Amino acid sequence: MDRRYFLKTAVLAGTAALPMTKAAAEKTPALASRCPNIVFIMADDLGYGDLGCYGQQQIRTPNIDRLAADGLRFTQAYAGGPVCTPSRSVLMTGLHNGHTPARDNIPHYHTYLEEDDITIAEVLKNAGYRCGGFGKWSLGDPGTVGRATNQGFDTWFGYLNQDHAHYYYTEYLDDNDGRLELTGNTKSHAHYSHDLIAERALEFIRENKGTPFFLYGAFTLPHFSSKSEDADGLAVPSTEPYTGKNWSEKAKKYAAMIHRLDRDVGRILSLLEELDIADHTLVIFTSDNGGHEDIPEHLNTSGPLRGFKRDLTEGGIRVPFIARWPGRIPANVTSNEIIAFWDMLPTFAALAGTEPPPGIDGVSIVDALAGGRITNPHEYLYWDYGHCRERYDQAVRMGNWKGIRLGTGSQIQLYDLDTDMGEKNNVAAGHPDVVQKIEAIMKKAVRPDDRYPVGSLYEGRAIWRPEG
Repeated sequence: MDRRYFLKTAVLAGTAALPMTKAAAEKTPALASRCPNIVFIMADDLGYGDLGCYGQQQIRTPNIDRLAADGLRFTQAYAGGPVCTPSRSVLMTGLHNGHTPARDNIPHYHTYLEEDDITIAEVLKNAGYRCGGFGKWSLGDPGTVGRATNQGFDTWFGYLNQDHAHYYYTEYLDDNDGRLELTGNTKSHAHYSHDLIAERALEFIRENKGTPFFLYGAFTLPHFSSKSEDADGLAVPSTEPYTGKNWSEKAKKYAAMIHRLDRDVGRILSLLEELDIADHTLVIFTSDNGGHEDIPEHLNTSGPLRGFKRDLTEGGIRVPFIARWPGRIPANVTSNEIIAFWDMLPTFAALAGTEPPPGIDGVSIVDALAGGRITNPHEYLYWDYGHCRERYDQAVRMGNWKGIRLGTGSQIQLYDLDTDMGEKNNVAAGHPDVVQKIEAIMKKAVRPDDRYPVGSLYEGRAIWRPEG
């Protein structure tokens, strides 16, 4: 461990740089300027179709829609995985789902990230950024090396453990390496966790307005809550402004969660303008994976896509992705460039005037943010799900082709996303050459790791199962 730690330190030392050097500016001519603040807001289980700017007709999202009107809306953006933990691991490490340390929500380790893993926060911190995280971490419990404050964040407030994040009326929130105690909150419902987390994020912006900062707003809305808090699993203080709708209570609660999320995106945007730093701030809004299958059907959480969270169809992994940086990113533009969470680390490194660590899977999308084409597009995108479950699934996107295999050894389904984004027509029989290429990618894209029981699936050994 010590040797790996020193290797990591050496890599980070090599990436440290002064803000936006001439060489860095030449690499990013379309967006060259002072190093921007970076605000990355990630909703939890928000579907592709849940926002007005992505076609939602019944839930109003005026602030997020304004963000899209002022910036760039991507239509082919992908999460790191179909569930929370791997998606966040991919985002933080720049390694896709077959390489990143955490590849499923189980087994529930006390830590996923180790000392030798390099995160976005560590790269940006070395480049002179203040790094604050607010919301759900999922990559290391309190007291472990995987905790956020040991992985580059100067401050963290919210939930470190993903199961803890199922409780909006929790008895405590993780506060750096300590706790904010909320004794009796389970019964009193005096404190709604999202509201506390949003307030702390706003405080971080105020405190760091004079220095480059990275705000990772990993908000938990509109993720389902524990049913001990709410019979529908959708704990929210009020169903306003949907109380009067002729909808089920479940639908009202879900819509109210999104309303609350949208409200606080608006508060962040307003604060940036109030502090006169909006023009120096890149704001990105997205979701960690697709929407939940139990959302009332009439709300159409997946929009035109098939599937939901946990699926490798587009509804499980294609996500809304909006970027705004006044004067640098064109306003009211739609981009069809194919981007993914593992691209964020090299992109943010480029904007900070530094280099990403070697060996990552992501590519810089700086040119796409400027409204152009990605200079060095991916040969393919890769996801999987079920390393520790009864069935192991894989998916590959290669150009417009999308291949999905549901279960080791099963036939690969093939879809042409250019004409069939809803993945309704399996055309594998007509394109055996494409299927063969995708199958080869599925074999080579996964790297076994001693920290995760992935190798047993490829070597014929028994699949790990949780006790009980």
